[in-house]
Amino acid sequence: MKKVLALPLIMLAISCMAKDSQQTAQQNHTKNKMEEQRGLETATFAGGCFWCTEALFLEIDGVKTVVSGYIGGKTANPTYKEVCTGTTGHAEAIQITFDPKKVTFGELLEIFFATHDPTTLNRQGADVGTQYRSEVFYHSDEQKKLAEDYIGLLNSENTYGFGKKVVTKVSKATTFYPAEDYHQNYYAQNTSQPYCSYVITPKVEKLKEKFKSKLKTEKAN
Repeated sequence: MKKVLALPLIMLAISCMAKDSQQTAQQNHTKNKMEEQRGLETATFAGGCFWCTEALFLEIDGVKTVVSGYIGGKTANPTYKEVCTGTTGHAEAIQITFDPKKVTFGELLEIFFATHDPTTLNRQGADVGTQYRSEVFYHSDEQKKLAEDYIGLLNSENTYGFGKKVVTKVSKATTFYPAEDYHQNYYAQNTSQPYCSYVITPKVEKLKEKFKSKLKTEKAN
């Protein structure tokens, strides 16, 4: 009888741990929203694996917080496992709280487009699926116009030498669900992990070289 009960109890424990993790992330997300009331703004970007985009934007001066999570889908409170199936409709994304007096939304857009490939549909490198799509989720009409105008500029001038049409979507921000705790600040805590070493570190190094003047002071020294 004990063996029969063991598996359900283990599954229940795992489920509770996942819920606790998301609750903690949700609390951090609420804290970020409170920050907005102090003159800060929000930007939400999806550009492939959120471990990558989070690591990049944490380096930028004026960025206060970066939360990894899920947005743009139909399932409430999705888990990482569910999003990875590609059936929930969510994108892996980051929600940024930033000080517009130090870094503008336009500058964040520039960094976003320069640090991922916006011409590949539903993929970034080896990461394939709708959850890895390129998408800007706007929080105001101004953000929407800036994003659409920027994409138009990229397509007309081939600014970054993509040589292909930008497929990045521009959509109104819907409910953002913070990811589980272990996804938050992932790169800093797992720098030596193979994916971090071979995929994220080169992106961070490229960012530091191309956008040196926009880095946080302690990062630029």
